[in-house]
Amino acid sequence: MNKHVEPRRRRVKILATIGPASGTKEMILKLIAAGADAFRVNMSHGTHAEHAQRIAALRAAEAESGRPLAILADLQGPKLRVGRFAEGSAELHAGAAFQLDMDKTPGDATRVQLPHKELFAALAPGARLLIDDGRIVLRVQAVTAKTIACIVEVPGRISDMKGVNVPDIVVPLPALTAKDRTDLAFALDQGVDWIGLSFVQRPEDVAEARALIGGRAALLAKIEKPAALERLAEILESADAVMVARGDLGVELPPEQVPAAQKRIVAAAREAGRPVVVATQMLESMIEAPTPTRAEVSDVATAIYDGADAVMLSAESAVGKHPVAAVAMMDAIAREVEADPFYFRRLHFTAVGSGSSTASAISTAAASISRSLNAAAIVCFTIGGSTALRAARERAAVTILCLTPRLGTARRMALVWGVHAFTTRDVGSFEEMVAKSRRMALRSRLAKAGDALVLIAGVPFSTPGTTNVVHVVRLTGKELNGH
Repeated sequence: MNKHVEPRRRRVKILATIGPASGTKEMILKLIAAGADAFRVNMSHGTHAEHAQRIAALRAAEAESGRPLAILADLQGPKLRVGRFAEGSAELHAGAAFQLDMDKTPGDATRVQLPHKELFAALAPGARLLIDDGRIVLRVQAVTAKTIACIVEVPGRISDMKGVNVPDIVVPLPALTAKDRTDLAFALDQGVDWIGLSFVQRPEDVAEARALIGGRAALLAKIEKPAALERLAEILESADAVMVARGDLGVELPPEQVPAAQKRIVAAAREAGRPVVVATQMLESMIEAPTPTRAEVSDVATAIYDGADAVMLSAESAVGKHPVAAVAMMDAIAREVEADPFYFRRLHFTAVGSGSSTASAISTAAASISRSLNAAAIVCFTIGGSTALRAARERAAVTILCLTPRLGTARRMALVWGVHAFTTRDVGSFEEMVAKSRRMALRSRLAKAGDALVLIAGVPFSTPGTTNVVHVVRLTGKELNGH
């Protein structure tokens, strides 16, 4: 990881999903060259053997490229589904009665199995059931211990194993299914950097997953349920990062409410100092087409203007026909947005308080000093990454050079706005920190002779969470010669 590759000169990060269209080392190297910074492994699809091959290919590409890459293992979560139909499907008509029950007998146009007994106790008359991503809507009329009587509000053809969303209640299901627990253990053994927790409804879901992770990876909570929005602040307190997962969020919320929810989640995450990813259908048409729609370009740009840490590609890079073009397009959109003279003005529409801790005050001061001196970079020395996260929260107009002795920390930073991470031996003195900052800034071509650097670190060194020093140095150009 010490090839001293140049920073991308782009602040927002690109998270690409790996799949059949992109799982080889050769293709991953092309995606990295096109602009991908981090990679998502979707545990909802594929076998452990397939995932292991792709993770090995990612690490081989990482070593060849010299860029620390974040790998996110995205758990499937408790997906609710109906049972099977005698003929594979049935047509439901508006106003017709339809029953969900515990009977395993294949269904028809009047009933089908719903093999989730927890829902029978939780549902009440008036609640909605959204089938197949909301293409069919049922309204609950009456509930017993074994039956849910409904009226069809939005008609359509229902088929085997279609998903069920229940937006009006907190679903009494654990955030981690038996499959998730198996997948989690596998992902941790593979050394992934982030765990994506699906269908989070409450902070207790995050706490359960964090206990199982045991510090071996960072935890990203996916916000895709209305219940999660109601407890967003608590979830942000518990998680290391969040994702605006607009797929299921767009099913359970009316579509017109999703943009406001997205802005609210991004703003709250920035205020809390947590990385935030915006995901789902960002360049959806590029699954088939070589270029996106204008609306998709505007959608990606909006997320970047709002200050998201990362934007994500799903099927576009996993199974699409143009994975490299999709990454390159997202990179081009990001660069164009960040070149806008009004970008930082719009970025700072979201007021982010400095916090009351010494570490937060130091990070705020570093951002202010970097603006005043027109510094070339902010350099962070960090063990676990907290110093770099605080610097990123300020959204300063300079690259954040993160120097850490831990490869895992450098990898996690690949999802964080504006951070370019290097692994390096730890420093033992203030003088060593200053000298190393000078050398690394010059080697990575972030700075040149005459430029100022703003350094932030914690003293004593090698102690996580002690950011308490800000220092300014001016480069002479002699640093690479050992002076």
